[in-house]
Amino acid sequence: MITEKKTQFLVEELDQLKKNGLFRPLRVLASAQDTEVVVDGKRVLNLSSNNYLGLTTHPRLKRAMVKATEELGAGSGAVRTIAGTMAIHEELESRLAEFKHTEASLVFQSGFTANLGVLQSLVKEGDVIISDELNHASIIDGIRLSKAERSIFKHRDLDDLERHLEKHREKRVKLVVTDGVFSMDGDIAPLAGIVDRAERFGAMIMVDDAHASGVLGKNGRGSVNHFGLDGRVDLQMGTLSKAIGVLGGYVAAPQPVRIHLGSRRPASPPSTSCWRSRSASRGCGPTRPASRPASNASDLRPAPAKPRSRP
Repeated sequence: MITEKKTQFLVEELDQLKKNGLFRPLRVLASAQDTEVVVDGKRVLNLSSNNYLGLTTHPRLKRAMVKATEELGAGSGAVRTIAGTMAIHEELESRLAEFKHTEASLVFQSGFTANLGVLQSLVKEGDVIISDELNHASIIDGIRLSKAERSIFKHRDLDDLERHLEKHREKRVKLVVTDGVFSMDGDIAPLAGIVDRAERFGAMIMVDDAHASGVLGKNGRGSVNHFGLDGRVDLQMGTLSKAIGVLGGYVAAPQPVRIHLGSRRPASPPSTSCWRSRSASRGCGPTRPASRPASNASDLRPAPAKPRSRP
């Protein structure tokens, strides 16, 4: 068939991935996303989920979601710039800003689209984005969509960051971007040093806190709060799809940033699932369970090896 001929290149690429041991089929869960899940008919321990606090199946959260859906329906029926912004959207954003200790916040469909939306609209040609070389793929894609110059510093290297800041000292806008907790290796950005250097050069700072939210900081507020930097980081990107247990992403920032992003809106904030996210803040916040991931991780670490006796 014609279609088969046109997609043959994909078949060949898939065969090559399988040959190299890089093919990754979708793993299907036949149960709720919980501590234990059913995969291929077997109940197994789930160590691969981002549902850090177990809120996805929390009874209070589920009740709040059902109640919100019964009251408001399954979707907003329009994009937010036309007739889709509802009181519950703004209530969610107000609660997120309060939680992150910022003036305002804006919600997106996901953390990925939040990074895309912020980076492609906040800066423009003639500006520069200075990014850690191991930042998340969503940051990399957002930088590619931006017309700003890109400048990549070595991973967690404050001296190299300073060299890049000095190089671009005269740029109209300098935006330093880093993960708070890096998604692949789990190491933490040296935020205090990054903030000190960015402030010295008059640069804005954006922290992707997707993997730190619910884990670091007071009541899981994230890496910015963990290092005592509230009020010194211009933009905090977060996700509701991990520790919060639902769906969505957001950026917490000063009010002018929210207004600017809301008017530009290159990656539209959500229409359908927003009150599910709002239900998370109304139903049960990550206040008490936030200390669990660290303690649970210690339980899973192997015991220190016993010293060998001398022959």
